[in-house]
Amino acid sequence: MSAMGVIRRRQPDGAWVWQDTEIYTYNSNDATKQVLVGHDDGAHNFEMRVFTIPPRGFSSLDEHAHDHGVLVLQGKARVMLGDTFDEVCEGDSVYIPSMERHQFENLTDQPFVFLCVIPPKPIKQ
Repeated sequence: MSAMGVIRRRQPDGAWVWQDTEIYTYNSNDATKQVLVGHDDGAHNFEMRVFTIPPRGFSSLDEHAHDHGVLVLQGKARVMLGDTFDEVCEGDSVYIPSMERHQFENLTDQPFVFLCVIPPKPIKQ
């Protein structure tokens, strides 16, 4: 039996929030994460998430075995990739290879929002 496709609709108020999608607190900085496509939807090869970092906030300082593809949807941030720093803004894409230390710092008084695609995470039993 094949999985059935899923459509998630963005809320009509213009916020980067999708209907029927849980919003998780991502770190102690009040950043949030929404899983738009994941294992629960039948996606076994990737996970697509949206992160929102509050004004002047940070993402977690991370280093993972999996690589990431990021697309900036809104805002401007400084991204740390290993030992380098660069600024990114709406429309920019970022590739983060496995085991590269990384972090986003929101440089503005508006939310910084990005789409992140990763390989599937192990299923928690």
